[in-house]
Amino acid sequence: MIRHEIDDRQLRGQFILSGSATPPDDVTRHSGAGRFARLRMRPMSLAESQRSTSEVSLATLGNDVHVSGTSRLSYADLAVEAVRGGWPALLSATPSDAVTFNRSYCDDLCSSDIQLATGVRHDSVRMRRLLESVSRNNAGEATLENLARDVSADGGHLNPETVRTYLDALTRVFALEELPAWSVALRSRSRLRTSPKLHLVDPALACAALGVGAERLASDPEFFGQVFEAMVIRDLRSLASAELGRIYHYRDNTGLEVDAVLEYPDGRWAAIEVKLGSSRISDAEKSLLALRDSRVDVDRIGSPTYLAIVTGTQYAYTRPTGVHVIPPGVLGP
Repeated sequence: MIRHEIDDRQLRGQFILSGSATPPDDVTRHSGAGRFARLRMRPMSLAESQRSTSEVSLATLGNDVHVSGTSRLSYADLAVEAVRGGWPALLSATPSDAVTFNRSYCDDLCSSDIQLATGVRHDSVRMRRLLESVSRNNAGEATLENLARDVSADGGHLNPETVRTYLDALTRVFALEELPAWSVALRSRSRLRTSPKLHLVDPALACAALGVGAERLASDPEFFGQVFEAMVIRDLRSLASAELGRIYHYRDNTGLEVDAVLEYPDGRWAAIEVKLGSSRISDAEKSLLALRDSRVDVDRIGSPTYLAIVTGTQYAYTRPTGVHVIPPGVLGP
């Protein structure tokens, strides 16, 4: 009906349609090509929830600028924000209430939402165990085989093909958004890894699935590091989408990894490392410089617009190499 209205009126910007799941495939349904533009809605970034001061604009970052800013978010505050998540309904919720809400959402996903969206009845217990396994491997590159073994630890058996089906179901209801590997021209003999990273759409889901509250998260720096990376990727995806930017990760056979590569339609690109604490800033800087200076063929794709490290510290500044250090609490569109 809306398609016919658009054809009859011949006007732009008349309708906004929203939904929380992908409808079932139907060959009789018109795709809307040429009439509808599809935009993915994600949980709010720290800037959108006004937790960030937005003193450093992602859109105006460059190698020829120097950044500055002071984050209002402490280490403990970042743990609270990670557990709360970017849901509008939880802006004023306590960490405890947020965990309860998010855990209930995870339960609904496994017991009913996925079946309603896909029309396929999955084993809710196995789906729950897979969600927990993905949560433990959030921002990681767990293989289907490893996930299958993890889910089958109760003595049952789940084959990797079924795991892929379950992951696809989580993707269909917008609970999972894997981070693809960057495909780029290299000037070295390194070989690119092509496996995507697992990313729940909001790290709060990982915390809820595992029953991790803010205090427990803050006391576990290793897991908090994973959750922090996932939270930064969530924000980068939201902020970069304003310029139709896409986010990838880089990893090659030499072990060089970069957490986020931003790529824009006009050919610009940038690289970002994510480190929770300040002790690994120098290592992150070396990785970024190695990517630019010895891996990527900049003669073919151009030099990066900027290199940056997003870290859970207080101050934003630019290092002598030109690499920016930016807390998420100052990052904005």
